[in-house]
Amino acid sequence: MNPYKLKHITSPLLGLMLLFLAVSCNQSSDTTTATNSVSGLFGKDELPQAKTDSLEVLQYISKNPDLGEYEELMFKFYGDRDYRLAWFHDNELVPQTEKLLSTIDHASKEGLNPKNYRLADYDSMFKRYEEMDEQDSTRLDLQKQIDLALTATYFNYASDFYRGRVSPQAEDNLHWDVRRNKIKLHKALQTILKERDSTYPYYEFEALHDGYVKLRDALAKYQALQEKGGWPKVELGSNKMLQKGDSAQAVLTIRKRLDPEQDLNAEDKKLYYFDDNLQQQVKKFQRLHGLEQDGVVGGNTLTTMNVPLEDRINQIMINMERWRWIPKRMVPKKLDQKYIWVNIPEYKLYIYEDPDNDPEAERKYKKVMDMRVIVGKTMHSTPIFSDKVQYVVMAPYWNMPGSIVENEAKPAIMRDPNWLVRNNMEIVTRDKANNPVSPSSIDWSGVTANNFPYLLRQKPGPKNSLGMIKFLFPNEYSVYLHDTPADALFNQRERDFSHGCVRLEKPVELAKYLLKDMPEWDENKIRTTMQGGKEEWVTLPKNVQVYIVYFTTWVDEDGNLNFREDLYGHDKKLEQEYFG
Repeated sequence: MNPYKLKHITSPLLGLMLLFLAVSCNQSSDTTTATNSVSGLFGKDELPQAKTDSLEVLQYISKNPDLGEYEELMFKFYGDRDYRLAWFHDNELVPQTEKLLSTIDHASKEGLNPKNYRLADYDSMFKRYEEMDEQDSTRLDLQKQIDLALTATYFNYASDFYRGRVSPQAEDNLHWDVRRNKIKLHKALQTILKERDSTYPYYEFEALHDGYVKLRDALAKYQALQEKGGWPKVELGSNKMLQKGDSAQAVLTIRKRLDPEQDLNAEDKKLYYFDDNLQQQVKKFQRLHGLEQDGVVGGNTLTTMNVPLEDRINQIMINMERWRWIPKRMVPKKLDQKYIWVNIPEYKLYIYEDPDNDPEAERKYKKVMDMRVIVGKTMHSTPIFSDKVQYVVMAPYWNMPGSIVENEAKPAIMRDPNWLVRNNMEIVTRDKANNPVSPSSIDWSGVTANNFPYLLRQKPGPKNSLGMIKFLFPNEYSVYLHDTPADALFNQRERDFSHGCVRLEKPVELAKYLLKDMPEWDENKIRTTMQGGKEEWVTLPKNVQVYIVYFTTWVDEDGNLNFREDLYGHDKKLEQEYFG
């Protein structure tokens, strides 16, 4: 008998049993036996369904100290059900048991190690349970032990799968301040057991975000490729590079590297010639890895081709981990169902929305806009966080942060007293009056980021560092989205030039999108106000969710797996926590 399956009873017998139980339930308690067994059909006695209690839960956790972090969840889950067992019904294991254990056995497809989640020798426990006499009271004790172990196993696995193996909030070196994924695992388990409805696919042990699912599919392909021996290393020999028109032994290797699944005939001399088709394949490889698309194999392209498959598999895994940190609800119900997504290593901004603006849609967002962005230099890295856009500011002042005042403005002013005038800047008081302050009245030699009492700001205008418009979501980092006068920088492949803020390729398009529910703010008025020289703030009728995130690999809309460089070294730190 399969111990995971419920017993099947034919319809006539089932009806007879229900009638028998209905009669039995109405009989007085003095008809029960001294051993508290329930009289079954055909005179067979079976002990009643067991229950646990808070003491047994506590004793189980105390015997398994590694489960201490799940103590609160265990008590919440069993407390909500008055300590009824979860994985047994009529003394038989429920079908979800098989689903749980099968999911754990295949955890490697999620980038997780199955050995971390088998908390008990279930095969042995199930066998013992099936072999014990149904009237044996110790069978109920074993039943409770199995139930507690399965629940603890679920929390152990689900915590990693739904919320992540690594807690970004607990690890300061990960620099991840996106709002937390607050999934209630004890409620999710109720959904799995079909005791509670949910819009989320918990009952299938399925992921919550499409971006994760696509990476998981890519991981499966790479793991399968690894089992077949991986991809070859490309060695150019005496050549510094290979390009269209060249012939070399390495050309065949390049073909194998770009398509490891294809079966190539090494005797075919045409495969050693770098033709137009191969050039297009190389350009696609370069595009998917953020490289210059010149179709030439050498330099960065060669280095990137020779990144070991194992490293790419690890990179996919840790980016799947980042998806587990993303909140299950991308946008709060009270807001319109759209969000801004800035991926730092990709140097791109996207806007996603639900066309029906349905707060229950969750996983139905579609891309409606994208643009290139410029992010912070390594020494002024753009922070990873989430917030809500509240204001659009046209013809903005740029209020210089204290660190830039000390490290850049101060030396410049001490060298050149006219530096402020030439850069259209002024110094004013920090109160509402913003009274002007003469720079000659300040002892610049003693100025630091923390003691500068005034506001050094750049006036509105075409040379303003923020350009002509900015988009504010007040945050502790003083980071926002804004225009820039240095449009030429968007043509660069690597666009890490800012002091931390995100510069936009198409700021007017973003303004039109955010203000579309305010008809008075058409494109003409937006541009006129931007160029008017007077700062003007517009409060959005509803805040808009924004995520500034860090993903170095993802699957695009065409199904292509992309990789990018670890711009700030965050991958390296996460790998240490994830695999350490």
